[in-house]
Amino acid sequence: MSNTSASGLVTSNPAANIPGTASTDLTATVLGAEHYDTDLVEAVRAATSAAALAAGAWFGRGDKNAADAAAVAAMRAVLLPAPFAGVVVIGEGEKDEAPMLANGEELGSGSGPACDIAVDPLDGTRLVQEGLPGSVCVIALAPRGTLFDPLDVFYMDKLISSAPARGVLDLRATPTENVRRLADALGKPVTELTVAVLDKPRHTSLVAELRAAGAQIVLAGEGDVSSAIAAATPDGPIDLAMGIGGTPEGVLTACAVRAVNGFMEGRLAPQSDKQLRMALAAGHDLDRVLTLDDLVASDRVLFASTPVRSV
Repeated sequence: MSNTSASGLVTSNPAANIPGTASTDLTATVLGAEHYDTDLVEAVRAATSAAALAAGAWFGRGDKNAADAAAVAAMRAVLLPAPFAGVVVIGEGEKDEAPMLANGEELGSGSGPACDIAVDPLDGTRLVQEGLPGSVCVIALAPRGTLFDPLDVFYMDKLISSAPARGVLDLRATPTENVRRLADALGKPVTELTVAVLDKPRHTSLVAELRAAGAQIVLAGEGDVSSAIAAATPDGPIDLAMGIGGTPEGVLTACAVRAVNGFMEGRLAPQSDKQLRMALAAGHDLDRVLTLDDLVASDRVLFASTPVRSV
């Protein structure tokens, strides 16, 4: 059973879509369902639900690798017969040295629309390991050839907010300048802005600068997809998400941001000498600021996510 809001966001009890599973308190979120046939929308929703249920069996059990592997296998099993011709453009397999859902893998029955696929079978593995909330299982689809392919680059600097930030924020500006610009655009003081940043050592100076500017900071240990979508949603609890996170999560987030009519810019950000060499060898311009159109060059996006809880 599903419910559709006036904004087009669809929620459902995911277990109803997965044969052989018991009902749970999980709720899937789907954006862009109007662009695709119901059978494919249900398959994508069911794939995130299956992954969440599989990962949930490991909730709080201290083994994030087992949780991730379970989510990957469950998601892939549902996507393999799905009614589309999909190719994984953004996968977790390569970065995490996983054997499935790697970049280039073909999924689907071969019938139906030709699609690029971006997946994060378990965003927030450590959260599941420690029995904490905030992890999600995520998929995005777009027409073939429209998702940005960040070959050999696993990290991206991101700037994400809601529609009023368009033409206002700029990834090349300082964090201080960006929060001041956003405060003006939203009609409130900087001290009332809430900014989400991943709690990583690489963000120490960023957090210090934002606090000095007067912004309120929400630090997230993991799960930058969820905080980024919250930032892109009008009148949500977060006004801005910024900092360096995963590239798979960045492209997934771009699909959701596009669906909610938000703002996003990104820039590839290798985090080691080896990654830098790989990025340059792949021909990437590391100074280029990627717009939302660069990251997903179509309005026909389908985004689905399901939170993970103990089962």
